Amino acid sequence: MSTHHTATDTPTAVTVRCRDNDAVTLRLCDPSRPEDDRVLYAVEASAPGLAARVDDVVAWPWGTDLPQFLEELAADFRGWVGQRVWQTLDRDLTVGAAFRSGGHVGLTWTLRPWRSACCGWEASVTTWLDAGEQMSALAADVRSLLTPPAGNHGRSATPFSI
Repeated sequence: MSTHHTATDTPTAVTVRCRDNDAVTLRLCDPSRPEDDRVLYAVEASAPGLAARVDDVVAWPWGTDLPQFLEELAADFRGWVGQRVWQTLDRDLTVGAAFRSGGHVGLTWTLRPWRSACCGWEASVTTWLDAGEQMSALAADVRSLLTPPAGNHGRSATPFSI
């Protein structure tokens, strides 16, 4: 997992790499705060033969959002039965989580770019992470990305790796 930070230590991208195949990645990037009540960001999925991107995914500061979902998964590092699912209000990003023996979490990230069209495409990648520290780090990075300090609009390409 890697994160790109600004000079004030706010990430501008979070990249999730599959522990089983480094070629499978999910990237949350390009955050912007057009209004105080939301953050817009892009989601990129890539794997051999696949490159997909959805722009203008919305993170709201109220309700259950992606950082809280990931934090709950990290807190349940001993595992769970079945699949847990979270999605944006617009359903342009869905995350399914499954626990595998050996302490690994599979996150299936599904992108659907057209919120209102009846026909369109969707793409999914599954990243496998260690249930404990990697999930906790991902949750913290995503929270930092999607809740930047007000007034911080700077961007930088300085990489930071976990």
